Amino acid sequence: MKFNLKFLFITLFICTISIAQNKGTISGVLTDKETNNEVLPFANILIKGTNISTNTDIDGKYSLNVNPGTYTIIFSFVGYESVEKPVTVAANETVTVNQVLSSGGYTLKDVVVKSTANKEKETALLLDQKNAVVIKQSIGAQEMSRKGVSDVEEGLTKVTGITKVGSRGLFVRGLEDRYNNLLINDLAVPSNSPFSKIVPLDLFPTNIIGVIDVYKTFNPNIYGDFAGGTFNIQTSKVSKSITKINIGAGYTTGNSFKDFLLSSDADSAAGFFGFNGKDRELPSFLGETAGRSTFTTDQALNSVSGDKGFNVNKSKSPLNSSFNFLHAEKFDLSNDRNISYLLSLNFDNSYAVREGVSRTLQTLGDKYNNDFINTEYRLKTSTSALVGVNYTTERFKLAFNTLYLKTTLNSILDQYGVLSNNGVKNNFIRTNQLDKTDYLNAQLLGEYNLTEDKNQTLKAGVSYANTKYGQPDRKFFSGTQEAENQINTSYGGNNFLRQYLDVDGNVFVSGLLEYNLKFGKDAKQNKLTVGYNGNASKMESSYRFVASNGGTFSSADINNIDTKITNDINSSAVFFNESSNTTYKVKLNESANAGYANLFLKFAEKFELNGGVRVESTIKETYYRTLGSFDDPFKLKKYNNLYVLPSLNVKYLLNETSNIRFAASKTYTKPVVMESFPISYINADNTSTQGNSLLKNSDNYNVDLKYEIFPTNKEMMTFGVFGKYIDNPIERTFIANATSGTVTTFLNSDNATLFGAEVEFLLGLNRISENLEHFSFGLNASVMSTKVNVAATYESQDEDGNITVKNSIETHQTRSLQGASDWLVNSDLKYEFNLAKDWTNTMSLVYGVFGKRIYAVGTNGQDNTYELPVSQLDFVWGSKISEHFDVKFTADNLLNPERKLEFGNNGTVKVDEPSLLANSYKKGVGFSFKVGYTF
Repeated sequence: MKFNLKFLFITLFICTISIAQNKGTISGVLTDKETNNEVLPFANILIKGTNISTNTDIDGKYSLNVNPGTYTIIFSFVGYESVEKPVTVAANETVTVNQVLSSGGYTLKDVVVKSTANKEKETALLLDQKNAVVIKQSIGAQEMSRKGVSDVEEGLTKVTGITKVGSRGLFVRGLEDRYNNLLINDLAVPSNSPFSKIVPLDLFPTNIIGVIDVYKTFNPNIYGDFAGGTFNIQTSKVSKSITKINIGAGYTTGNSFKDFLLSSDADSAAGFFGFNGKDRELPSFLGETAGRSTFTTDQALNSVSGDKGFNVNKSKSPLNSSFNFLHAEKFDLSNDRNISYLLSLNFDNSYAVREGVSRTLQTLGDKYNNDFINTEYRLKTSTSALVGVNYTTERFKLAFNTLYLKTTLNSILDQYGVLSNNGVKNNFIRTNQLDKTDYLNAQLLGEYNLTEDKNQTLKAGVSYANTKYGQPDRKFFSGTQEAENQINTSYGGNNFLRQYLDVDGNVFVSGLLEYNLKFGKDAKQNKLTVGYNGNASKMESSYRFVASNGGTFSSADINNIDTKITNDINSSAVFFNESSNTTYKVKLNESANAGYANLFLKFAEKFELNGGVRVESTIKETYYRTLGSFDDPFKLKKYNNLYVLPSLNVKYLLNETSNIRFAASKTYTKPVVMESFPISYINADNTSTQGNSLLKNSDNYNVDLKYEIFPTNKEMMTFGVFGKYIDNPIERTFIANATSGTVTTFLNSDNATLFGAEVEFLLGLNRISENLEHFSFGLNASVMSTKVNVAATYESQDEDGNITVKNSIETHQTRSLQGASDWLVNSDLKYEFNLAKDWTNTMSLVYGVFGKRIYAVGTNGQDNTYELPVSQLDFVWGSKISEHFDVKFTADNLLNPERKLEFGNNGTVKVDEPSLLANSYKKGVGFSFKVGYTF
């Protein structure tokens, strides 16, 4: 690591010296004839016959440093006629060349003229990053396409300090999902799952995304609930009239064309497209109120009839598939008005087989508790739709967006081995599960220029969302597997158990209102912002159980046991009954309301300051029952906070190509819903997850210092350091439970500190040799050091609602922060070339790796459980063959590493087993091919 840092400093020094020559300057302003000569941002300026180029900034200004001589400048912008102008430059002099661009003979069908559309390009985003006062990074549609990114989550892993951790979402600077926040078009949005803080970003296909902004430092106009990062997804806007269809297929080694198990209701066309689940709904005769009723014979027979039972079908897994449709139009009206609309429809599914070990330790011992070989079959589907309508006049903009997301995950998990250290090696457990989500979000946004000079603007927005998460009829059966297809067990003892979990986000409303005033000399370079944003939500959960009682059970066909169950029902050998308890229903009401003020000042030519404060009030009301009667009234746990959150961002312009930035702020962090929900989520292997309703919000103190240089409009180098102090950090741990074995729960540690450094560069390899002018190389890396101090005591609440103070059971009183890697690296190598005049190609090789980190905190003398490093290598070849056809080939996870969790062995209780491996599997190498046709 020392060698790498030295190399980066030397490279930075050489690049700085190489651009500091005795040159002349060409500068000017580009304006747009189509909008009454308003400035034209993100236009292209190129010195003809060279690679010297730049983009206009947000104010339409540009500047080029060149050696003395005579040149021809080419001014261009998408959808506009290019203009060439001669210019002569002398040493140490500045030549001003202003230019007006117009669409000329272009028609609407050729292209839609919209200056903001080009912000999806990498060069425009680099310029935006350079000019911004706050520390942010952005990734646009162009870059995600080039890197073979199919969804937002994958795209964000290309940003410095961000890694994807299995199904647990994105970690930013070592902080996991709970420390992040998500906005869509600047408005707050709910999660679609109570198990995650934000909507899993792999559900957003890049087809509906224009730009993703990543804020690692706080600004008063974004919510205070984050310490890792805030992601602001800007949905696609109409940049040109287009109708396009993409069809794709994918093959994964070890997954495709393999033996595959599916629940009977999922092995259908409805299951293939993600519309199954009707046969898994809670039986209507159980009603809306839980109880302890016993099924009649007819009710029991109905519960296993058709596709409602425990049967699974065995077949071969097909290829993965995807489909994308995009249609957009824009219409020019009179008086400089226009209206546009966009429709995007997307679908994909994937088949995966996961095989590997799954082990837990005895809570108070040194031996395995469970020692299984897991085989899981997963059919995942994702459907999304975006409808956007935009109306624009000279002073007014109105946008309406409706986003719909639907997902299903049909899974069959077979576990074979030792259960609860019972000495029996042929235990068998099968979990048949469907996870499904429905997510609807409608937004209305407007912006109005109060004055003709646009120095005063008013921005407003409101959104409404409805979410539904369900695990309908999550069913288990367990016993001993005497032969390949022979299962022996008995009814009762939770050997046959069915669960029905529903979490409905009945309503989530969000709003914003913001006033902006530009003032001061020199083109109104200062800005005052005051505003309000907030959200309120209501959520309700229901978690019910159906169990069995009876005699012994034996079947010679482990995949088809419904016939045996039906015979036993008819002979009264088994009875089914609801076994829910009084804690089955929880209601959660939350709100956050904030006012903020922010002042941007530019002074002394070189300094830009952005400072402000946010006052945010949060209310959390949890209604729950403890063990007792189903008719007992709900108890209320209320948790209110008032936060005063200051923020300071300072930028110093060293010269035209480099900046120094400083940022400091205070923020807070709320737990994920299920981390504090007062329910216990039960698994078939005697493990469970228990929410801790006593969790407190974390208080976060953040500081950043960053240096950046932009040698050209396509190149960048940055180096930064950052630090965080967290009061009451929220962490995952394991505790003991007499009835359910290993319990995963969550607690507040006393405090945590995090220090780190980040480096990123994007350089053209023509700096090494002109023969490499079509190559570019990008790399970002982070190194971190974290320390957690554990509190001496913690509060615990049992199912009766009793709160007790207990001594800490953590093994290490100081340790690293759970979920934080000491280092991580992302890099990519790009090659652009043409096979013919209109046949353009881009190849990218993308690599990422993260360091070892704590997955779960160790307790009762046992060491922590660790997640081991994973290296990811992907190859992407995108080719635009003609005006109408384009293709993309992707090979991902080429190294196919084993993904592992490992028990540490530095506690006072040493693991007395031959292997420390806790969990493992391989994803396989994926190959996909996508064909696109543009009409």
